[in-house]
Amino acid sequence: MNDLRMFANRHFLLALLGYFFLFLSVSLFFIYPIFLKQFQPSQSRIGLIMGIHSFMAIFVRPFFGRLIDVRPRREISFAGIGLLLAIVPLFHFVNDAGAFPVALRALTGLGWGVSMTASIAMCSDLAPVEKLAHSMGIVGVAGLIGSAIGPIFAEEVVRRFGFHGLFWASTVFLAASAACILATKESAPPVCPEKRPARDIWRRFSVLSLVLIGTLPVFHGAVRSAVVYFIAVFANSISVARVGPFFAMFSGAAILTRFFIGDISDRYGRKQVIFPAALIISLNCLLLALVRSPGMFLVSGFVGGFGQGLIFPALSTYMIDVLGRENKGLALSLYLSLFDLGMGLGSPFFGWVSDLAGHRNMYLIAGGFLFVFNIIFTLRAPTPPRPDRAAGVTLREPFGPSVEPGP
Repeated sequence: MNDLRMFANRHFLLALLGYFFLFLSVSLFFIYPIFLKQFQPSQSRIGLIMGIHSFMAIFVRPFFGRLIDVRPRREISFAGIGLLLAIVPLFHFVNDAGAFPVALRALTGLGWGVSMTASIAMCSDLAPVEKLAHSMGIVGVAGLIGSAIGPIFAEEVVRRFGFHGLFWASTVFLAASAACILATKESAPPVCPEKRPARDIWRRFSVLSLVLIGTLPVFHGAVRSAVVYFIAVFANSISVARVGPFFAMFSGAAILTRFFIGDISDRYGRKQVIFPAALIISLNCLLLALVRSPGMFLVSGFVGGFGQGLIFPALSTYMIDVLGRENKGLALSLYLSLFDLGMGLGSPFFGWVSDLAGHRNMYLIAGGFLFVFNIIFTLRAPTPPRPDRAAGVTLREPFGPSVEPGP
C-alpha cells in the first residue's frame, strides 16, 4: 500500500481522471451499431463504420508519437480531445449509414489515437520515475474501468434519452477530460541534450532486433483477440450459459495485479517479467482448451486476467526502455499500434483456424504460437538496462543482448 501512496499526487490523479473520462467517452460508442441498424445497412457496412475508428488510431499513432516527444504532452493531448469535442456533436446529424458516419468515425479515431497516447505519456511523466511500469498498469486500470462502465452507462442513457442523449453524454465526458488535462501541470519528459530524428533511433538496432521488438506486441494482441472475441461462442458450445462472469474474473484479476504487483518489472527487469507473463497467457490458452465445467471456465478467466495484468505494464515499458525514455511518445504509439494490429489480424486468422479445427484446437494453436515466440524473444530480443540502474549504465542480464539507453 505504501507504493500506491506514491501516486497520490494531485497532478497525476488529475491526468489519470482525464484519461478515464476520455476512455469513458469513446467507450459509449460501443453500442453505436444499434443506432445504425435503423438504416438497415449490411453487416459489412456496420463493420466498416465501427472499424475505421480503430484503423485510423493505428495509422496515426506512429506519426504523432514523435510529435509527443518534441512538443508538450498536454498540448498534444488537449488537441486530440479538442478534435473529438468538435466531431462528436456532429453525430446528431447522421441520418443514414453512408459516407458521413464513416468520415465522422475516421476523425474520432484520429482524435482518439492522438489524445490517448499523449494522455498516457502525461500520466507516466507525473508518476515517480522509478515506478514507470506501475504507473502504466494503473493507467491501464483506468481504461479497463472505463471500458467496463461505458457500455452499461450507454445502454441506460439510450433507454432514457435516446441516442441524442448518448452523443451529449459523450460530449460532456470529453469536456470533463479536457478540464482535467488543463488543470494538470505540464509533465516533464526526461531531459535529453538533443532530439535526434526518428530514423537515428532505428539505426541502433539490427533488422532482427527490430523484428523481435515489434512482433511480440502483435502476437500478444492476436492471442488476446482469440480469447476475447471467441469466448462467448466457445462458452455456448460447452453449455456455459453466461460469459459475463468470465470477463468479471478476467478484469478483476488484471486490475488487482496492476495495483498490487504492477511494479514487479520496475524491480526485477522487463524481460524477467515478460517471459512468465506470456507463459501464463500461453498456459491459459491450454486451460481454455481443457475446460469442461463452469468453475474451470471461471478459473481460466482469472488466470488470463492475471497474465494480462502482468504483461501490459512490462511489455509497454520494455518498448520505452529499449527506444529510450526520451522517446516515450514514439515507443507508446508504436506499442499500442502493434498491439491493435495484432488484435485486428488475429481475429480473422483465429476465426479461420476455429472453422477448420474447432475452438479447443484454436486455443491450443494460439497458446503454442505465443509460447514459441516468447522463448525466441527472451533469448534474442535486446535487453534494456535494468530500471534500477542510473541512466547511461548498461547491465548485461542473464539472457538476450543488452542495449544502451537512448541517445
